[in-house]
Amino acid sequence: MTDIVDELKWRGLIALSTDEDALRKAFADGPVTFYCGFDPTAPSLHLGNLVQILTMRRIQQAGHRPLGLVGGATGLIGDPKPSAERTLNSPEVVASWVERLRAQIAPLLDFEGPNAATMVNNLDWTSGMSAIEFLRDMGKHFRVNKMIAKEAVSRRLNSDAGISYTEFSYQILQGMDFLKLYEQYGCVLQTGGTDQWGNLTSGTDLIHRVHPEAVVHALGIPLLTKADGTKFGKTESGTIWLDPEMFSPYAFYQFWLNTDDRDIARYLRVFSFKSREEIEELDRLTEERPQARAAQRALAEELTTLVHGADQTAAVISASKALFGQGDGNLADLDEATLAAALSELPKAEVTELGPVVDLFAEVGLVASKSAARRTVKEGGAYVNNVKVAAEDFVPAADDLLHGRWLVLRRGKKNLAAVELKG
Repeated sequence: MTDIVDELKWRGLIALSTDEDALRKAFADGPVTFYCGFDPTAPSLHLGNLVQILTMRRIQQAGHRPLGLVGGATGLIGDPKPSAERTLNSPEVVASWVERLRAQIAPLLDFEGPNAATMVNNLDWTSGMSAIEFLRDMGKHFRVNKMIAKEAVSRRLNSDAGISYTEFSYQILQGMDFLKLYEQYGCVLQTGGTDQWGNLTSGTDLIHRVHPEAVVHALGIPLLTKADGTKFGKTESGTIWLDPEMFSPYAFYQFWLNTDDRDIARYLRVFSFKSREEIEELDRLTEERPQARAAQRALAEELTTLVHGADQTAAVISASKALFGQGDGNLADLDEATLAAALSELPKAEVTELGPVVDLFAEVGLVASKSAARRTVKEGGAYVNNVKVAAEDFVPAADDLLHGRWLVLRRGKKNLAAVELKG
């Protein structure tokens, strides 16, 4: 690999650094022990977190040692949101979410070899600390004028919601994390999103106060946006979670497949582990033959495999082909969960009985009227479960239902919808 700082810059993964030249030298003299923290404020990580994890993976592959911190303590508080106080979850809920997040991070890092990753939990060094110890040993190093100048805090101070002392104190807790990891593991770098920059520098400042001789670094990774102005990592159905129960592998694959051509070059650099030459070739294909969506397909397959595994990716690709009657994909061969996930992305109608196919086409919105449905059948463009409908009066039978529930209707090559039999 080239110099890791150059690599991260080429991929657009460095927005802020406490001292880029000094960090470059630290990497060259390495190995560097570094960390990134994740708070269990939800039962799953999401795409924004994935940017951070994969950046950790890149730095580890360059020969450095990652510490993956899941905040069992900071998760009980939550960093200040821009608009309002967080809802506090019970210790039992947070503890269960800690384990879920650790299980999502672990497969993406390497836990063997000379630079093996280590998972840590900040509850280990906070649970036994009294309030007096916290105020005397940590709080004395923080100046309120600097704390209120942090962007996340200042936004809240100037809002109607204000900010509680609980969330105001979050930056002390995160600063203490860096201090403890520096003392226990020799950790000298913290990475995180640019929205966390104030919290990151709280850690470097605290270490410098307690250990004036220390040389430590913070690295801010840019937050991704979409070219159309909408928020990255969001769909009409909500957040793109890494947990397959909260966001299906099929929907995950489709998100990347549907990436805007204006965004795909940037997303390849941030998320893909392909070489520069491979990425530049995909850039060329996007420019010359955008309709082929070669870059989107490559990224969708790579990331779905990385997050959900090769078997799930194969099932998703098979489902995508089967929906459109392509290749050897067969709708009847899809398991119920994969088919349900695929159909959830389509226009859908629920019926209590199976009527004539022209009625179903009109009801689900594939055509404007029953007469239009009849024309579609007559012209050979109507399909039920990828089988061409030959007669206008065709009525699907119970045996036609996939998993006893669904019919997949198609008009032409690309217009799909689903019918679900209820009751």
